[in-house]
Amino acid sequence: MREFSALQLQAHLESCKTQPLLLDVRQPWEFDVCKIENSILIPMSQIPAKIDSLDAEREIVVICHHGIRSRSVGRYLEHAGFSNIINLSGGVDQWAKKVDKQMATY
Repeated sequence: MREFSALQLQAHLESCKTQPLLLDVRQPWEFDVCKIENSILIPMSQIPAKIDSLDAEREIVVICHHGIRSRSVGRYLEHAGFSNIINLSGGVDQWAKKVDKQMATY
């Protein structure tokens, strides 16, 4: 699993040919407060039940509030055979502070 800062992820998203899946693993109320554009929500607790809906070959960026839950989900996905995982280090909190300064924080 790779660890990207908010600025590294922003550069990666601007330069990649195929858009990765932006997988937000926070709770619905958190996602309602703020989210990175084009991200999808699957709360951490639902990942095991929904893992079959994810493409193991696709690059997946795992996102949470500060990067802790997302790192755990990234490790879980790697153990399940996913090989192209990026954890957003610092989560949406750092994304709001470094990339999208108009984004709400909590």
